[in-house]
Amino acid sequence: MVKRKTAVVIRKTHRYLGIFLGIQFLMWTISGLYFSWTDIDEIHGDQFKKEVTPIAHDNLLRLGAIPYAQSVFSLELRTIADKPYYWINDSVLIDAESGKIKPKISGEEALEVASAHMIENLEVTSIELITEVGKHHEYRGRALPAYVISYDHPENVKAYISVLDGSFQKVRHKSWRWFDFLWMTHTMDYEGRDDFNTIVLRAFSLLGLITVLSGFALWYISSPTLRKIFKR
Repeated sequence: MVKRKTAVVIRKTHRYLGIFLGIQFLMWTISGLYFSWTDIDEIHGDQFKKEVTPIAHDNLLRLGAIPYAQSVFSLELRTIADKPYYWINDSVLIDAESGKIKPKISGEEALEVASAHMIENLEVTSIELITEVGKHHEYRGRALPAYVISYDHPENVKAYISVLDGSFQKVRHKSWRWFDFLWMTHTMDYEGRDDFNTIVLRAFSLLGLITVLSGFALWYISSPTLRKIFKR
């Protein structure tokens, strides 16, 4: 069988690795349980949104009649506060009836966009313009500047509307924020959440494997059954 000194080293290795990695193992387990028990559509906030009915528009300017000097490589028709706009080259918003450039949408227009997407029984409590967000902000990685529309709801619901093109961006609420926090602890990417190749995650995964293997080794050297087999 294994020498006593070797057995002591294996036991200490397993014990201290278990203590060191225990909290992260617990977070992996808790977050995994949360992900498996939640509906991803609810996390996305679909329960707060309604189906948007497209609006038909007449008397729109032809593409050649739009006073736009650059070449057009993308064109979308947007409806903002019941009015049609062309979103050209992912950068310029033009009134599809008058041809005038619209540099940004107003707060009132953002409220109408939100009203077209959100369910009826939500009461607006505030609207705020944001121009920058931090790495851990719930609106990180999305179009800025944007309007944040807050609603009176136990879930602290917020809707985000892009200022430049008037598009409805995202819904955020309490359950999503819990999901986001647990996803961060699961991936161990404490910056952007979605990087599975961080050094921290690789190190903990490797140490976790060592912990499991040391547990098997500990069972091997302390098993009475194996001792009897080897004595024979």
